[in-house]
Amino acid sequence: MKINQDFTIQKVGGSYVAVAVGETSKSFHGMIRLNETGAFLWKKMAERDVTEEELVDALLEEYEIDRETATEDVHKMVEALRAYPIFL
Repeated sequence: MKINQDFTIQKVGGSYVAVAVGETSKSFHGMIRLNETGAFLWKKMAERDVTEEELVDALLEEYEIDRETATEDVHKMVEALRAYPIFL
């Protein structure tokens, strides 16, 4: 999965927000709030097309977390993002 390039992510205070720009901003008027881990995963998905397994591996490299927790966290985030026009 890859993040639609019509979204940009910015740090605001202690969290991150993703907002639509370009053509997508005509149909999506909200913002998506992310924590640090969510922003990390978002950036990985914005770089290139990745699988959930690749995101799990990236989390394991970046954070001290076990594989089961990383897998659950990645899956929850991906499922939550499917409600928005995020993925290409």
